[in-house]
Amino acid sequence: MTGVVAGAGGGNKAAGATLRLHHYLVMAGVAAAFVLACLRYAPDPAGYGFLAVAPRPVEADAGARRDTTPPPRPSSSSSSVVIFNFGDSNSDTGGMAAVNGMNINLPEGRTFFRRPTGRLSDGRLVIDFICESLHTPFLSPYLKALGADFSNGVNFAIGGSTATPGGSPFSLDVQLHQWLYFRARSMEMINLGQRPPIDREGFRKAIYTIDIGQNDVSAYMHLPYDQVLAKIPGFVAQIKYTIETLYSHGARKFWIHGTGALGCLPQKLAIPRDADDGDQLDAHGCLKTYNNAAKRFNALLGDACAQLRRRMVDAALVFVDMYAVKYDLVANHTTHGIEKPLMACCGYGGPPYNYNHFKACMSAEMQLCDVGTRFISWDGVHFTEAANAIVAAKVLTGDYSTPRVTIAKLVNSTLPNDD
Repeated sequence: MTGVVAGAGGGNKAAGATLRLHHYLVMAGVAAAFVLACLRYAPDPAGYGFLAVAPRPVEADAGARRDTTPPPRPSSSSSSVVIFNFGDSNSDTGGMAAVNGMNINLPEGRTFFRRPTGRLSDGRLVIDFICESLHTPFLSPYLKALGADFSNGVNFAIGGSTATPGGSPFSLDVQLHQWLYFRARSMEMINLGQRPPIDREGFRKAIYTIDIGQNDVSAYMHLPYDQVLAKIPGFVAQIKYTIETLYSHGARKFWIHGTGALGCLPQKLAIPRDADDGDQLDAHGCLKTYNNAAKRFNALLGDACAQLRRRMVDAALVFVDMYAVKYDLVANHTTHGIEKPLMACCGYGGPPYNYNHFKACMSAEMQLCDVGTRFISWDGVHFTEAANAIVAAKVLTGDYSTPRVTIAKLVNSTLPNDD
């Protein structure tokens, strides 16, 4: 690793520590793939492990046993809202599970759906709460073969995805090409006198949501901090290019999420670190370097949105400060009824983080919090439904948006027809 000079005694020790840290950080960069690998070999729910507080297994939860049928999906015919979503596991509603043919077991999805749905959470995601607020059905994954309904939009988000081309099998450029293909086929159906799930007007009036970048930033945190900062403009450039391409094909309403407080994730906090390695904790126990990198990413993404806003004068482009929203969950956790803000609900190892890189959530030895307890992190990387509900409620106020508008107002706004 560059920047490490091996010397006698202490030099070798420092080199070994640095290489060990490098190893774990590279693992952190491919966290989503690791989690999904664990999910592929998920045990039967009867094999749950438990925290010292001895929570009940999911099977013993009265609500889960009483009714395993998820709440009814709203009728798409009654909704005029169309959403096209691009992103990673934070908004993946089952795409990765579908494309890999993964049979996921409980406890994934144990709260709202009472069954696994391919979401890396115990329940709904922020995108699900946004859909509910707009009275439109949850988005079907683009790659879901059975039961998909695209009449109110499509979810192209895939777990592990990056904004950087080639950084993952379904990076943002691939998702963009999937949308272009979906749109081209829809236009072809219209020209043939057939009825596609979404017509021309639907594409023009649709909301285009983008929530990606977390995996890009995380993947390079093993580098010296100045090199990490040098990488970030490239991530943002890919998102900017995607917006420009969508705009050139008629998209006019954009809702862009920044990334969250990466330094507060149990997965990052559980990486071995030396007392003098520079990764110091802030007042709330989060890693400063990770959070500073996330804030830099958001600053550049916000600037890019502002630049596009000045150029695309006939479009509406809203940037949402997800860092402020998600960091507040940790900083003011007691206000939200959360006792252990830096600890994963589903993981291994117990306090303080309940996260182990080799025994993640869904492994045979997982330690699981009780149903009903309030945690921010579900598996060390992704949020619980309880946390997603709080995040969504704040996002929906428009208080964290630039310009300061709500997504409901964006849906109902009238823009020039420039198809």
